[in-house]
Amino acid sequence: MSYTVKDILQMEVAPALGCTEPTAVALGAATAMSILHNKEIDAIEVVVDANVYKNGFAVSIPGAEKHTGIDVAAALGAFGGDATRKLEVLDSVNPENLRQAVAFVKAGKVKIELKEGQIGIYIHTRIKAGDETAESLIENTHDNITSMMRNGKELPCASLLRSVKESRLAISELEDWLKTRTLDQLLALLGDLDTEDLAFLKQGVETNLRLAEYGLLHGSGLAVGSTLNQLMREGMLKKDIILSAKMLTSAASDARMSGVKLPAMSSAGSGNHGLTAILPIWAVKDYLVCTEDEALRAIALSHIITGYIKAFTGRLTAVCGCSIAAGAGATAGITYLMGGNVKHIAGAIKNIIGDLAGVICDGAKAGCAMKLSTAAGTAVQAALFSLRGITIQSTDGIVGSSGEQTMKNVGQLSTQGMIAADHTILNIMVNKKFDVGD
Repeated sequence: MSYTVKDILQMEVAPALGCTEPTAVALGAATAMSILHNKEIDAIEVVVDANVYKNGFAVSIPGAEKHTGIDVAAALGAFGGDATRKLEVLDSVNPENLRQAVAFVKAGKVKIELKEGQIGIYIHTRIKAGDETAESLIENTHDNITSMMRNGKELPCASLLRSVKESRLAISELEDWLKTRTLDQLLALLGDLDTEDLAFLKQGVETNLRLAEYGLLHGSGLAVGSTLNQLMREGMLKKDIILSAKMLTSAASDARMSGVKLPAMSSAGSGNHGLTAILPIWAVKDYLVCTEDEALRAIALSHIITGYIKAFTGRLTAVCGCSIAAGAGATAGITYLMGGNVKHIAGAIKNIIGDLAGVICDGAKAGCAMKLSTAAGTAVQAALFSLRGITIQSTDGIVGSSGEQTMKNVGQLSTQGMIAADHTILNIMVNKKFDVGD
């Protein structure tokens, strides 16, 4: 099987409202709720893999007035979610839904469990309502509903199940194909971009810019972007190509991580990956002589490289994918936009991976804006260095002899070397205690 750039964009790039892991949990609950006849529910039970738990632990939820937690996400999805909206499931929630959800959680009616030893995304939701039960299962990707059951019986013809299966090709097949491609072959895919693809890419830019503009204006979340902007206005920092990329990208993350009810255009299943893959390139274009279409082509390359690395690392890992996967995508796109050839692109990828490979993923939260700021700035720096012949050598650490090998090495680090680190990160987080606010 062979894939085109259109296939990759359709499968890997989509709007998502809020952090993707609690949103996926909300989708699971809304899906189960949709098949219940009795809407007076008694209990919700959710079983998730460790990384969904980690990423849903402390991040604010859209429409939840800064409430956090998988339990709140599940309850909010059940009481107000629209499962037909997939990763925008929470767009339909209102204040009354939030009141019901928080009260339900406070009453101890939501139970969250970890599925030990699970590799890959796993969200099993079971809702009890009188004599009825409804279940949903999401696996592998955040909106991939693989099973729906009512009272213990499978519903193989459920519309939500069918729509997912019909609209999504198997991500695993795409990832297997991507793993066989060379950097030259990935770059060649850009030749097939058409006007429809460019319009979709522009939609992604506009979607993520709205988050950035909100973050800059309101100082949302940790206010990394707006603080950088203020420091620039005070003369403490100078606005240049690197600061512009850092400011725009982190401001969008500030807004998204604070639960602002605006979608992000995701990449490889992650909204923050999408911010990192898109916004640094859009910021850089203002410093170059280039057309908008050229910038959009660079963003397409960024999505492709992001997906390529995620094929090796997995969707959710102990390594910060915003820094490594989307950061590498961004630096590849920036290098391309600056006129670099495949050698320069490979060098830039080596530079950013050699620089940021040790950045851990300790869950989704307001502090992610700091990491996105670092990734965006380093993506620009890695490109500038490579274009001037400065590239980390293959004798250094995990950097390989080629861009492809370096990206594969990151996958090995993630899937083999960071397992103990992931468990340790999760244990630290589980031992924290946060209560649902009033």
